Amino acid sequence: MATVDQREGQDDPESEDEVYEVVDLTEYARTHQWWSRVFGSNSGPIAEKYSVATQIAMGGVTGWCAGYLFQRVGKIAATAVGGGFLLLQIANHSGYVQVDWKKVEKDVNKAKKHLKKKANKAAPEINTFIEEVKASDFLKRNIVLSSGFVGGFFLGLAS
Repeated sequence: MATVDQREGQDDPESEDEVYEVVDLTEYARTHQWWSRVFGSNSGPIAEKYSVATQIAMGGVTGWCAGYLFQRVGKIAATAVGGGFLLLQIANHSGYVQVDWKKVEKDVNKAKKHLKKKANKAAPEINTFIEEVKASDFLKRNIVLSSGFVGGFFLGLAS
């Protein structure tokens, strides 16, 4: 019967001193980041230097600037190219310009062959460079900054 009393005493919370572990949440958050579990423990230097809000703001502002410039330069380039084609068509229709289409086709085919030769020679160097750079590693290390940039870029295109 003494063993039953001892068991009952162990279940009673007043009979034992309970030990609680104090967890410092800031230290825990610094060492156990969610992107470390998702993208690996090598989640990058930017993620450790700035807060998430700062990274999103920096990425958003730079993305917006890039998107806005891309939009403006794209409109100017499209206007220049379209205007140039329009002027050439008007000049061709009016008789100011005569195009030798057989010669154009011959030159285009010659340029294609030349580009294929150059592309085949450069391909191993480009593949080696791509393997060294690996943009996916950069994105994994700077996922918050990159997502802010993408969002800002789309906002810049829309504005």
